[in-house]
Amino acid sequence: MKTTLIVAALAAIVAGAAGLRASDRIAVYAKVDRVVLEPNNDSPSAIQIWGVFSIAQRNNPNDYQPAARGYLYYALGSKSDLARREWADLKSVAGTGQIVAFGSRYDGVPQLRLATDQPTKPDTYSINAGLTKVQGNAEYAPVRALLEFKR
Repeated sequence: MKTTLIVAALAAIVAGAAGLRASDRIAVYAKVDRVVLEPNNDSPSAIQIWGVFSIAQRNNPNDYQPAARGYLYYALGSKSDLARREWADLKSVAGTGQIVAFGSRYDGVPQLRLATDQPTKPDTYSINAGLTKVQGNAEYAPVRALLEFKR
């Protein structure tokens, strides 16, 4: 009886600890410097998002790549109206220092491109829960990585 209680207590502790590290579906945490809409601002079909990014690790529901500077290059997906609204929101936070989160790691993780890379073969923009402004949460690893990033 006593052994059963100890095993049950240990199982509960392990299950609780596993729950503390829940998966994060966000594809990108970003500090956006500038946004370039292509071919124009009125009816864009692609976007370049320049800044510093902490991008989800592929095939890993918990971790993010180290923060890095460059740009993301996206083309519209199936939800073009929603994507264009998020793109307008991204443009509005560009240069403010505001950290934002967007995209779904389960629908595709974007490729970070260097400033010297030509914008070819865009990733498909994924819609998640919209563009989210990150407030507080400075101890969360991808957010902390952006806050601590040095050129």
